[in-house]
Parts: sequence; structure tokens; C-alpha cells
Amino acid sequence: MGLAIALLTVSDTRTLADDRSGAALLARLEADGHRLVARQLVPDDRYRIRAVVSGWIADPDVQVVLSSGGTGLTGRDGTPEAVAPLLDKTIDGFGELFRVLSFETIGTSALQSRCLAGVANGTVVFVLPGSLDAVETAWDRLIHAQLSDATRPCNLVQLLPRLLEVAD
Repeated sequence: MGLAIALLTVSDTRTLADDRSGAALLARLEADGHRLVARQLVPDDRYRIRAVVSGWIADPDVQVVLSSGGTGLTGRDGTPEAVAPLLDKTIDGFGELFRVLSFETIGTSALQSRCLAGVANGTVVFVLPGSLDAVETAWDRLIHAQLSDATRPCNLVQLLPRLLEVAD
């Protein structure tokens, strides 16, 4: 089952034409049978990031949001701060596992990774670093399997219909 995915690149320096990380994510999601329903590039501005992600979270046709970039420690990096307040629940294990996998290739620099994931209004949201290695690691080793209904014992696809449940 292919999912409807929106793709956001956060960068002050890239354009869609030279966005290698976004292109890698697009190629991977399409290869897995998912479909791109929206793609945007915005500068490192938490309010513009939040506006785009909020719109996609509110759109019932978007099931997954993938963002790359703006997760560093510099003064301009604010994607986690822009997105975190929008989440109903965080998926803490995503960031934990991503940092473990990153440690294998970049050593202690992995501690600087501020990636995160969560759910909001029935939409799964991933906030990834902007490097090509980071998005490839995230997709190939974590996201790909969780966006496949074949992954056992559980996956995010099987949870999608239940994300909007409310307690009695």
C-alpha cells in the first residue's frame, strides 16, 4: 500500500534543483511505491517551517511528512523547535535509533543530531538532518521498514487508521 507523502527541505542555501537530500528521499519513496503529494523548500525560519508542516498535518490527503535540514546547533537551525509543538505524540525511539546508526559512521558527532519523529492529527512526521548520508541512513535503515505494512511485528502503516482514536 503506497502512502501519500509530503517532502520539505529546510535550507538557506539550496534550491529544489540542487537539493540532493530531497532528491534522494523522493527517489526512495517512489521506489517503495509511495506517492509524493507535495514538495517545498523553505529557508531556516521556524515560523515558515511551522506554517508548511501545519498545513500538511491539517490536510487529510497527507499521511506522512518528511523534512530534511535545519536540525543543527547553529542559530539559524530551528526545525525541531518549529515542528515539536505541532506533535500530539513523539516517537522517541526514532531519534534514539538514528543516533545509534549515525554513531557507526560519524562517531561522537552523532550526539549533535536533533532529528525527531511523531504523530499529529493522524499524520506521521519525520524531521531529519539535511545531509545526504543522514537522509539515506534514516530512510534505508528506519523509515522504509516502518512505512511498509510487511514489517513485523508492527509498523506505522498499520497504526495510521488508529492515530485519531480518542479515549472513552
